[in-house]
Amino acid sequence: MEKNNKAIWTKRFISLFFTNITIFLTFYGLVTTLPLFAINELSRSDEEAGLLLSIFLVSAIIVRPFTGKLLDLFDKKKMLLTSLVIYTVCTILYIFIEPFGLLLVLRFFQGIWFSIATTATGSIAADIVPPERRGAGLGYFVMSTNLSIVLGPLVGLFVVQHFSYDLLFLTLSISLIIGSLAALSIKLMPEEQYKPAERNFKFTLNDLFERKSMPVALVACITSFSYASVLSFVSIYAEQKGLIEIATFFFAVYAAAMILSRPFTGRIFDMKGPSYIIIPGFILFGGGLLLMSFINNPFMFLLSGVLIGLGYGALVPSLQTKAVQDAGPHRSGYGTATFFTLFDLGMAIGSYVLGMIAANFGYENLYFTAALVVIVALLFYLIVARRSAGQLKNNG
Repeated sequence: MEKNNKAIWTKRFISLFFTNITIFLTFYGLVTTLPLFAINELSRSDEEAGLLLSIFLVSAIIVRPFTGKLLDLFDKKKMLLTSLVIYTVCTILYIFIEPFGLLLVLRFFQGIWFSIATTATGSIAADIVPPERRGAGLGYFVMSTNLSIVLGPLVGLFVVQHFSYDLLFLTLSISLIIGSLAALSIKLMPEEQYKPAERNFKFTLNDLFERKSMPVALVACITSFSYASVLSFVSIYAEQKGLIEIATFFFAVYAAAMILSRPFTGRIFDMKGPSYIIIPGFILFGGGLLLMSFINNPFMFLLSGVLIGLGYGALVPSLQTKAVQDAGPHRSGYGTATFFTLFDLGMAIGSYVLGMIAANFGYENLYFTAALVVIVALLFYLIVARRSAGQLKNNG
């Protein structure tokens, strides 16, 4: 049986890996191009264009706490396939919807199914990798998201610059259809699926948040606050510094650093424990953001991308893995949902707050502030890790 060995790259894992790529390829492709679509095709303002990401994240944050319960009630694979179908239909509808108000409604609705789909893939990944290699397995799985960070904007900008927005929406929809077909081939063993004794549709606080995962999820929330500076403002900052022509290379080295770090960071996590990866990850991530606040040449710009990629690439899968481990095997869906709820919340707040800092104090101070917030996240993690170690000692 596939589950009995210690292999990570099984057929099921590869299928899920590819499915997750198509989900995030569409997400990042649309995040990059929809503001341009709103400004150039619909004649909207920059502020209105920014709403296209904000309203998407708002719906994802609202729904995310309920997804753990939904995965238990209706089966993880079924919820994944259902969310993929509706997520794909929403992507196709971009071809036909022009009024900006309806576009915002579509973004809100699509965010719901993005939230369910990504929670399902993360939870299934935690279930199908060997428990003793979960750190490495989930680290490799997050590489699918890392690849999409580069592929999404690359595909999106290339298609709209050389062809049309309609072709982009069609291309992303086709990729999701292929990803859905890959998901169909994933078979979950009975022992990998938690089945509640009876279907209880009543939601309690325990169904919305996994209490044991909350401390690590709060660390992830603070971390994603700082990460919003990379996702939302790097291109604008690069243009201001006269480095816009190498902004694409920034994301390339950033993604390459994340991907290259995966083989050894996951192995160290499983052998030594999370702190051996998370603490250096914070130092590298914060150092990269601090360097970003002082950049004045291409070398410094790309070096900051390498440091941010190494640090962030070590942090997120490690924090996600710890959140799942803290939740326990029968609560993996709830642990995953709690992690992403607070992660998305931190990113949404970070985009808004850091944007205000940039507007009033400049982008250099934005990145300096983001680096300081990483120090706060590190200190909070050290408190969480010490308490966790104390509990283990008392239980032992």
